Amino acid sequence: MPSLKSSFYSLVALLLLGQAVVAQADLPDFTELVEEAAPAVVNISTRQKIPEQVAGAGELVIPDLEGLPPIFREFFERNFPQVPRTPNGGRQREAQSLGSGFIISADGYVLTNNHVVAGADEIIVRLPDRSELEAKLIGADPRSDVALLKVEGKNLPTVKLGKSEDLKVGEWVLAIGSPFGFDHSVTAGIVSAKGRSLPNESYVPFIQTDVAINPGNSGGPLFNLAGEVVGINSQIFTRSGGFMGLSFAIPMSVALDVA
Repeated sequence: MPSLKSSFYSLVALLLLGQAVVAQADLPDFTELVEEAAPAVVNISTRQKIPEQVAGAGELVIPDLEGLPPIFREFFERNFPQVPRTPNGGRQREAQSLGSGFIISADGYVLTNNHVVAGADEIIVRLPDRSELEAKLIGADPRSDVALLKVEGKNLPTVKLGKSEDLKVGEWVLAIGSPFGFDHSVTAGIVSAKGRSLPNESYVPFIQTDVAINPGNSGGPLFNLAGEVVGINSQIFTRSGGFMGLSFAIPMSVALDVA
């Protein structure tokens, strides 16, 4: 016969196991949400031509390769990539940035952050099927950090738009974006606070979350459990340059008013 002590320990083990099963059952399953919403989330890349400054003392000036013997030209091309020249003979370099966005209409309107596309000479939207479309900047608002783009398309996948004012602190939320260029990365967390003001950013009442957001997530959607976009992931607070548990999203009500 089992002793009273061993029976007690068995009962405690069963109770703990039962609590673990209940806790696991209470955790949300994001798979269906991601399957439905991910096709409307896009990667955004930009190109900006920046005239190079005239080289100063001690700076290396790359010679014109035209007319050089092939062996020397090959060496310079391999070790010192040529910089495009402007029409007036100056040199240019291309600055690139990566961000995220999401399609809000079947005919190709896309929401993202202003800072993702600011100053861009060319904006490229990459869809989940790896196809790329050139986007036109319809309008941008630096103060709220919202930008509206347009790509040419029909019957494009779209997100469902929700009401950010209905969010509750402690509610589960999910982000899809392209951190460091890794397309359609999914991260989840909870709403940490609402109506948060940031230093020098008092115009937007940010949604604070603990969802992992990193460079490249900017402009991507923040979803509630109903699969509705309730915010645009915009900023993080960090001392390291990477995620530290403090992420901030522009409420969808603000973004739509601006758009």
